[in-house]
Amino acid sequence: MVTPAAAAAHGAAPAVRTVLGDIAPEELGICNAHDHLFLRSPRLPGQELDDAGAAAAELGAFRAAGGAAVIQWTPYGMGRGAAELPGLARESGVRIVAATGLHQAVHYVPEVLERVRADLAGLFVAELTVGIEGTGPRAGMIKVAGGFHGLDRHARYTMAAAAEAQRATGAVIGVHLELGTGALDVLDLLCGELAVPPDRVILGHLNRAPDLVVHRAAAGAGAYLAFDGPSRAHHATDSRLPEALAALAGAGFADRVLLGGDTTTADARSVNGGPGMPHLLNRHRKQLELALGADLVTQFLTVNPARAFAAPWARTPHAGRTSPPGRATGAPART
Repeated sequence: MVTPAAAAAHGAAPAVRTVLGDIAPEELGICNAHDHLFLRSPRLPGQELDDAGAAAAELGAFRAAGGAAVIQWTPYGMGRGAAELPGLARESGVRIVAATGLHQAVHYVPEVLERVRADLAGLFVAELTVGIEGTGPRAGMIKVAGGFHGLDRHARYTMAAAAEAQRATGAVIGVHLELGTGALDVLDLLCGELAVPPDRVILGHLNRAPDLVVHRAAAGAGAYLAFDGPSRAHHATDSRLPEALAALAGAGFADRVLLGGDTTTADARSVNGGPGMPHLLNRHRKQLELALGADLVTQFLTVNPARAFAAPWARTPHAGRTSPPGRATGAPART
């Protein structure tokens, strides 16, 4: 949770920054804590999420299932559809939070990484405080990524930039964990070496590596744990998720859990016959309620994301580097 001291330091009460402006955390409602309305990557040819009409239909289906908010984790350079997001939020009645940040190097052509390498932290801060690409809505979170059981040079560079931007703005950092691995390595870097408060870190995809010992250690450190991407049969996800969440709740960490859908391909959208965004509420929530009880699942979907995505936003934009003098941030890996 954002502490009163942190909020005072930034001169503002905690708020969730949506594409239509800041809202009080309690206004967020039932939240899909990790998903995508727009996404483009050379790793997913032919599966681009780039159709605004399909995005609107998906939001409508999510709203009809009882959803009130979607956190889009699509970062810089991956077709975020920033210009479309405010209109989609207005038309659907679903609150949308956009992301700044940078994914793994494999998701970009080298020219994109070269363009942002001079001041990546400054880019993140500008998108959080001024607007995405200078004219769009403001981002409400930072998204970065680790690798499979490790952190390469690119991951360390982007996480260092994210830490700088977090200090300048108060924004939460969401971390893509490759197949759910490397959670403790990420915390060692972000919260140890880079001094990011653990409650300003969300570890994504932990359902893909159902290691209960790691889950408990990460929650005990104070980070949020996102269990996202249900209905993926090629991962150990749905069948072991109730066990993992029950273990966390039993250990006193129910307040660390977030749930999301993580729709990353056109075929996965519900409007194209896939599970899509409504699956989180139409099927996944009901299955978890049978195992864990409705009150606990409601906490995962409402109270926890309202706290996780709230930040004591700085009143004035920051620009340029914000790291302590002498701290090196390296350079992104070339691809």
